[in-house]
Amino acid sequence: MRKLVSALLYTSLALVANGALAESTPPVELTGEMSALNWHSEPRELSDVAFQSRDGAETTFADHEGKVLVVNFWATWCAPCREEMPSLAALQDEMGSDDFEVITIATGRNPPAAVDRFFEEIGVDSLPIYMDNSMKVARSMAVLGLPVTIVVDKDGNEVARLTGGADWNSAEAKALIQAMID
Repeated sequence: MRKLVSALLYTSLALVANGALAESTPPVELTGEMSALNWHSEPRELSDVAFQSRDGAETTFADHEGKVLVVNFWATWCAPCREEMPSLAALQDEMGSDDFEVITIATGRNPPAAVDRFFEEIGVDSLPIYMDNSMKVARSMAVLGLPVTIVVDKDGNEVARLTGGADWNSAEAKALIQAMID
């Protein structure tokens, strides 16, 4: 009897867990690198933990409310981050507005001089620089590796996440962002 109850309990928990993993549908059809975006079945609240601008001022995601956001967690030592960052800058250059913003957050031990050198070496000067040296923001958002890019809707909720690098300046990424703005 105990085995039967255990089996029923395990099966019901598995069904509930699998339902929780179901993905919602993105606003446009995604192929290529953007198809790796993990769309959440329900929007997730963003962390309210503060992070710092390059000049040390504290900010939170709430300070960017009302915008579609692409939030990228990265580090100076991360090779895929180095490859991906120019595409994030190009996306911001082309689409940045009152409705959309790219936010890059250097998480972990990234001395300011190393962050400045990183951006100088890859030729990026148009992205705001934010820091999460304590990794409190990254931990509160379950960022387990780098790079991790989070897509945030106008309501300030995480709707999708991509672990690993991608070309955020692709036509597909731009169509996704535009659909979320519209």
